[in-house]
Amino acid sequence: MESFFYVQTHEQPLDLQSIEASLRSVQREFHLINQALNVSREQMDDEVVENLISGYALINQMLEAKIELFALGSSSYLFELNTRVLCGTSEQKRSEYHKHIAANNKYFYERTGAGINDLYEWYTLQRHEPVWQRAAGVYIRILSEPQVFIEGNDRTGALVMSYILAKEGLPPFVLTAANAKAYFETSALIKRLPRNGLANLFRLPRLKTRIADYLEEQALTRYFT
Repeated sequence: MESFFYVQTHEQPLDLQSIEASLRSVQREFHLINQALNVSREQMDDEVVENLISGYALINQMLEAKIELFALGSSSYLFELNTRVLCGTSEQKRSEYHKHIAANNKYFYERTGAGINDLYEWYTLQRHEPVWQRAAGVYIRILSEPQVFIEGNDRTGALVMSYILAKEGLPPFVLTAANAKAYFETSALIKRLPRNGLANLFRLPRLKTRIADYLEEQALTRYFT
């Protein structure tokens, strides 16, 4: 797997300080948010926040380098986003989780009808959709069954949505204390849905429209430098 630990950037399209401030606000109020959820979430500790920030930093690097995330040859960036939300950029942490990373690599690249191949094929067919719909659709594709990664799909999905939006000059999606409940409950719903089931043939498009509207409502320009 290609290393991205020491990629240098000269521009910061996304304001990482503002993004971190929003994530910290969620962290401070997380116990209250969690109490209001139908399905409880794991605690949002410092490591989760720091790993997410490292993911947004990678988005900055991709934007500056004009990386096409859904182009042939760019799948390692998508895999790296997932690795970052789980392990950050610490080489020690990655060494500790090397077996999981290897298993996730196999899970991501080698499955038929799932993983990277399914995601790329789907995105190619949807590339002419409006950006809000495209971002929402990718998020559903990553989280619904079978999921693209072994774990960390919702956080990775949020980062991928942010990349798609920011690439077209729109604000990224960032979790806030105000939008966290809706985000967590929608994520829990999507995780229970088989993406190819006949019962969801009409449900998923409606859900995609709802998420697209939600993303547009949450767009905040303060997350740009």
